[in-house]
Amino acid sequence: MITIETSHGDIVIELFLDEAPISAANFRQYAEEGFFDDTVFHRVIPNFMIQGGGMTADMSRKATRAPIRNEAKNGKKNLRGTLAMARTSEVDSATSQFFINLRDNSFLDHGGRDFGYAVFGRVTGGMHIVDEIAKVPTGTKAGHNDVPVDPVTIVTVRIDD
Repeated sequence: MITIETSHGDIVIELFLDEAPISAANFRQYAEEGFFDDTVFHRVIPNFMIQGGGMTADMSRKATRAPIRNEAKNGKKNLRGTLAMARTSEVDSATSQFFINLRDNSFLDHGGRDFGYAVFGRVTGGMHIVDEIAKVPTGTKAGHNDVPVDPVTIVTVRIDD
């Protein structure tokens, strides 16, 4: 198990090592390197998702490794409580950023509107923390929308296995 320690509480996740080996290994490597420490959930949209893993509180983007291959066709769905890789409009552009689905978002699945967003894990504890984060007031900061007014910090990501 992996624990995402946030300024609002802990979120425990399980990685889908068999179904999304590239994405899961990528997330784990960033965690082991301490990359996520002091990043923020920089995009919070109620009834949709919370996104983090790549920006600091001042909205500076952290330097990442090369993008990974999109594993969206792995059969996993963007259901409430799942983690998926964030990406640009380029299919294979995911690096460190991820999001946690607040509801079933089938339009993000493979074959929906486009290639889809790779689901690579799920919340197994602390979904109430995810829901609390989803309720924070948001605004615009440094040209980005849906940014929490008060930063929601990822203190660290611990590998507990």
